[in-house]
Amino acid sequence: MFRSLVVLTCFWFGLPLSAADRPNIILILADDLGYGDLGCQGSRMIRTPNLDGLAAEGTRFTSFYVAQAVCSASRAALMTGCYPNRVSMQGALNHTSREGIHPDEHLLPEMLKEQGYACGAFGKWHLGTTPLFSPLENGFDEFWGIPYSNDNSKYHPSLAAEMPPLPLYEDAKVIETDPDQGQFTRRITEKAVSFIRRHEAKPFFLYVPHVMPHVPIFASERFKGRSPHGLYADVVEELDWSVGMILAAVKQAGIDDRTLVLFFSDNGPFLSYGNHAGSAAPLREGKLTSFEGGVRVPFIARWPGRVPAGRVCDEPLTEMDVKPTVASWLGAPPPVKKTDGRDVSDLWFGKEGAASPHEALAFYAGNELQALRSGPWKLHFAHPYITVTGEPGRDGKPSSWENMKPAAITQSGIAGIATRHGYQVAEQAEALYDLRADPGETKDVAAAHPEVVERLKKLAGPFRAQLGDSLQGVKGAEVRPAGNDVE
Repeated sequence: MFRSLVVLTCFWFGLPLSAADRPNIILILADDLGYGDLGCQGSRMIRTPNLDGLAAEGTRFTSFYVAQAVCSASRAALMTGCYPNRVSMQGALNHTSREGIHPDEHLLPEMLKEQGYACGAFGKWHLGTTPLFSPLENGFDEFWGIPYSNDNSKYHPSLAAEMPPLPLYEDAKVIETDPDQGQFTRRITEKAVSFIRRHEAKPFFLYVPHVMPHVPIFASERFKGRSPHGLYADVVEELDWSVGMILAAVKQAGIDDRTLVLFFSDNGPFLSYGNHAGSAAPLREGKLTSFEGGVRVPFIARWPGRVPAGRVCDEPLTEMDVKPTVASWLGAPPPVKKTDGRDVSDLWFGKEGAASPHEALAFYAGNELQALRSGPWKLHFAHPYITVTGEPGRDGKPSSWENMKPAAITQSGIAGIATRHGYQVAEQAEALYDLRADPGETKDVAAAHPEVVERLKKLAGPFRAQLGDSLQGVKGAEVRPAGNDVE
């Protein structure tokens, strides 16, 4: 008991942990999972006993945000602790991309490797497709998975004929093309469990960025048809099984009390796909938008004896906080380049009276500063956004399928994204929402709180100056380049 109190005191007062106390870190990332898809988040359709148990044994954070509601940008923020705009990684890379995370950026696995951690990644990488941007060049000792999203394949709903075979990598070598996607969750889980068993004697970082439930969705034979609520529920229930298998491996290895497990999604659900997409309930909109349903995601942290069990915290946090928080425990050198995340140890470990260290969080779509949250308030600036039109899609085809026309997707090309995925581009006028009373962003209260609107507008100024804002024609003064692997 005394040793545990000393460890907690070290956390709270910013002292680095000793080598013996350094936790293993398991970070499980779902792809396009909805805020309302878990039982502990209110779902009554999808069975997630392992994730519900994870929440019961740890803390569930109900105002946790990703930096942008799209794959590569979100992952860049997680790995660097920066807004994706700062590192020029907006949007989502595809099989043609020659850009990726710049080699000079210092990523979470690089920091952990320098602190003596073994680092393994199993799943979807999505920070660059060429060898220059490989996970092995960015701190990971092992990698098994795919370089970009699984719809960049023969399963793409409109561009299948233009897609090359989907490559499956083991470390730096392509070992299969167009693998059976129904086996992804099972195979990723087996790789994760093997990594735990092989590295239980020293600190490790296990990164599990699952391929599912990003479309096209697949479940293994064991789970396909298991849920009475369709294939999407099957897929999420298999992900829940995966979490259970990883936790079981941790317990079997006898390292439960020195292992931190984190779970969240890279962004909200891809609503255009209807019955092949999740639920953002009670939030508004989903993936590719700066509304809550796009950027607010489930987040659970579990570490027995360290993270309080059965707790719910509603303080605003972000994925950018993961790297600086862990770095503070390890006494890692401060970053050479500017970052945006904060040490949120006090919140993770339940210190009484702890509050979010973020005065404001900015929400970009591409290069557009679309919204800002400060405390309970969220101000949307006038901006275009994409929303589902008519009937949602079914069985792997997005909404408005018959009207879709292929179009190039640029990192900030909202019209191209809308055309390709069957969305309508709509307009959001400037509006203020009180998220504590109205998490669904349904009632504009700007007229009743003009002083709040003005305060948030002032808070937006430094974000525009540093990171830019194409809505106002502002170029950011602190934007760093992405990597570019030009042959």
